[in-house]
Amino acid sequence: QVQLVESGGGLVQAGGSLRLSCAASGLTFSRRAMGWFRQAPGKERDFVAAIRWSGRSTFTADSVKGRFTISKDNAKNTVYLQMNSVKPEDTAVYFCAAEPQSSYNYPLYSYWGQGTQVTVSS
Repeated sequence: QVQLVESGGGLVQAGGSLRLSCAASGLTFSRRAMGWFRQAPGKERDFVAAIRWSGRSTFTADSVKGRFTISKDNAKNTVYLQMNSVKPEDTAVYFCAAEPQSSYNYPLYSYWGQGTQVTVSS
């Protein structure tokens, strides 16, 4: 049974930093590409960042480029999203996902976490 468990969300002031973690179990993590998506109330689920199984290549949405960084620790079966210089428009539920079924930035992944809330105050 595959499980993805996000943590690290919370309330942060604009300009601050937050690091999200996603612990994976039940799959060969080292051979899986991973992604982060986010969904604000009343909006679609948007791509944030993705990383290839090896961790050598990453992809980042233009809206967060230069501020957010995705990384992967295969020894810990964990993927991270480092969020710096956050803005109020970054407020959303952030989801971790594993094994893309289409392009990395499309929300068609095999497995999803339950999400973690990030709220950025102005």
